[in-house]
Amino acid sequence: MLKRRIKGGIFVTIGYLLSPLSFWNDAFINIPIAYVIGFLFGLLSSSLFLPFMIIGYWITNIVGLVLIHVWAPEVLSKTEGRNKKKFFLKYFIISIIYTLLIIILLKIGLVKFPYEHFN
Repeated sequence: MLKRRIKGGIFVTIGYLLSPLSFWNDAFINIPIAYVIGFLFGLLSSSLFLPFMIIGYWITNIVGLVLIHVWAPEVLSKTEGRNKKKFFLKYFIISIIYTLLIIILLKIGLVKFPYEHFN
């Protein structure tokens, strides 16, 4: 039982770090991962960079939430009594804002596909 709780704690921590529940993680974890995903697809065609960077960003958030959802019951004996809809709506809106920030940074040229001359 203890091994399962430790394993669950590790997965919940990874999930928290990837999820929109930790707003600070985007700049240090999710956006760099999304950039790598966009870069890899951008090697096929530079026009794929932006869409796959956004898709990569959303995938990191979804994977984080799924990890929390699946493994939290292994760690917690009971859930907190807060309004979950309001809680998740707040972080969904934060994810939308970061997505718009990614698009703006790409459009003004601060973030760009480094090998545009390949395509």
